[in-house]
Amino acid sequence: MTRTQIQLPDEVYARAKRLCQAREISLAELARRGVEHILSVYSSAAASADEWHLPKPRDLGWKGLTHAQVKEEAQLTAGELRHGGKPKRH
Repeated sequence: MTRTQIQLPDEVYARAKRLCQAREISLAELARRGVEHILSVYSSAAASADEWHLPKPRDLGWKGLTHAQVKEEAQLTAGELRHGGKPKRH
């Protein structure tokens, strides 16, 4: 068996410890079971790694703006943001 270290956010660690106490298992056993579960779920995906494709981007908001407008807003400098955007070109 190989020993390893992991880092967990404080809230995740606290929740995991409470679960371990309730189930009377060690944190190491919980971690092993979790890793084994994830590996069983994704084992078929790993076998077909050559078929993997980049996920399609999700629209995360900015309701009412087109993708071009979102791109334009994202490229504004700090000075332009303070003064209400890029100067209008006629």
